[in-house]
Amino acid sequence: MKILIVEDEPQMLENMSKNLEAEGFLVTGAATFAQARDRIGVYDYDCILLDINLPDGNGLELLKIIKKKGLGDGVIIVSAKDSLDDKLQGLDLGADDYLPKPFHMAELRARVKAVLRRKIFEGQDELRIANMAINISNRTVFIEKKEVELNRKEYDVLLYLVSNKDRLANKTALAEHVWGDHIDQADNFDFIYSQIKNLRKKLDAHDAEIDIKAVYGIGYKLQDK
Repeated sequence: MKILIVEDEPQMLENMSKNLEAEGFLVTGAATFAQARDRIGVYDYDCILLDINLPDGNGLELLKIIKKKGLGDGVIIVSAKDSLDDKLQGLDLGADDYLPKPFHMAELRARVKAVLRRKIFEGQDELRIANMAINISNRTVFIEKKEVELNRKEYDVLLYLVSNKDRLANKTALAEHVWGDHIDQADNFDFIYSQIKNLRKKLDAHDAEIDIKAVYGIGYKLQDK
């Protein structure tokens, strides 16, 4: 899952990033209104943590841009401004949640997971595809009640494909989602091929009733066998 943190306080940005990365999230930061605007204009995110007070603009204006573009990103306003008017305005503009500073990192992680479940997986904490079960919170995968041991990237690739089941996942979008915003600087996509190859082997070894189909030159599609 890919997260953008819009936060101008360096220490806060670092603490939030480290805590979410420890949970297996792919995190990108933006310290200014301009940086955040550029990022949301180019890349897709599953969740955006948005501060209101930025040195060069107001976070609520970024929220308006996100909603005007029709992006599906879940947005949590994270701000020291805890007035009722700010909270109501943010929610009215389409924010999914509001977390006032100061807060415990455990609460931040819980809020992010809740938004992701609602936005992407319709509130479910466990996904079932054919004979496979994925626990989103624990980042575990079971086939016929036997755990499939995946590394972090293999799991992220699988979850992205599952969330786009029966739809073609463009390899560039997959790479950005799993490896980050700077993937466009890569010379090729060999690292994706390697992860897909290993993931297929592990799924086949556990007799998974799903298949990852390659669409030459374009991407991949996860579907039932």
